[in-house]
Amino acid sequence: MSKRKIFSRGAMVDERGKLRDRGESLVFTNGCFDLLHAGHVRYLERARALGDRLLVAVNTDETVRELKGEGRPVTPLADRMEVLAALRVVDYVVSFDERTPAAVIEEILPDVLVKGGDWSLPHIVGRDVVEESGGRVVSLPFESGYSTTSLLQRILSRFRPE
Repeated sequence: MSKRKIFSRGAMVDERGKLRDRGESLVFTNGCFDLLHAGHVRYLERARALGDRLLVAVNTDETVRELKGEGRPVTPLADRMEVLAALRVVDYVVSFDERTPAAVIEEILPDVLVKGGDWSLPHIVGRDVVEESGGRVVSLPFESGYSTTSLLQRILSRFRPE
């Protein structure tokens, strides 16, 4: 069932048209989502509350490596997308191969663009396009204590041979 939530970009553009026709709003967020943790889940729940449907755009393995460094991602793209699609709060999942989600945001033109509080409004990629089309941009408060990098460091410190 969850795999039915995974769309190609072209199919998502078509789906976006259907949402508009039905008068449903679309919330867009993006990220690596390498190892899903409680901070991710809480963030996605808050994002979903801002509209009728939630689309999560996921960085490809290559772009995660560029952004996070060698050894990342830990989880391959197909698995990351499947896990996200299994979440009740997520309606759609797409991948993007660019360093930023600018192109995907321009193609889909969500009603609400959401990023975590570690991104200030002026630095959110796609903000200009979304606002020019009548949408809004939201920076949700960052929940400290949750990050994939810190989770990986904790795992390594606990299981590294001495």
